[in-house]
Amino acid sequence: MRLLLVESDQAAAQALIKTLRQGGITVDHAHTGHEAIDMLRHYDYDLALTELTLDDMEGNEVIRRARKTQIQTPIIVLSTLGSAQAKIKAFHAGADDYITKPFDSEELLARLQAVLRRSRGFSTTVVTIGPLSLDLNAKSASIDGHHVQLTGKEYAILELLVLRKGNVLTKDAFLNHLYGGIDEPEMKIIDVFICKLRRKLQQFGAGHLIGTVWGRGYVLREDSKAVTTEASHEQAKISPSVLQPSF
Repeated sequence: MRLLLVESDQAAAQALIKTLRQGGITVDHAHTGHEAIDMLRHYDYDLALTELTLDDMEGNEVIRRARKTQIQTPIIVLSTLGSAQAKIKAFHAGADDYITKPFDSEELLARLQAVLRRSRGFSTTVVTIGPLSLDLNAKSASIDGHHVQLTGKEYAILELLVLRKGNVLTKDAFLNHLYGGIDEPEMKIIDVFICKLRRKLQQFGAGHLIGTVWGRGYVLREDSKAVTTEASHEQAKISPSVLQPSF
């Protein structure tokens, strides 16, 4: 999950970023409302989390402007204001959820997952596509009941593919999702991750779920056999030595 945090208080932002990253979330930080709106326009975030009190405008105004420009990113308000009126005002502006401070970190992460899940059209924490089941809470995957051992990066890629099933995702999208623009490796690393992920899924006969759309990126469909996968061709392009490191 890649999230935009909108918070003008630097100390509060750093504490929250630490909590979110410990929960496996890639976080970008906007200090002002104007910066947040610009980032929402230019980057594809799974969620946005905004404080109501910002240096340049109210968080509700950020939400209103985002919705006015057709930005569909789910936005959650985080605030010390717990009155019904404050919550109603935020929901009328276009907020998807409202969390009051102080909050429990586990509850925050669960609420984020719930909003993301609903925004993608899934009603439960276990998402099933064909033989593949993904437990969003446990961050684990299984094929027909068989557990698939994945690294953190491999799971993050599979989660992104599952939550955006049917959408072709570019290598840039994967890099942004995994690294958020910080110390990004070369783009070919995505081919390596996909190749390793396919191999693990193929152990249980499900490597075909991840399809390659040449010149564009990768896609997950319930039956990706209709998509030109040619996984063997990809593996031929990648040196065996490149596949050795553990990510």
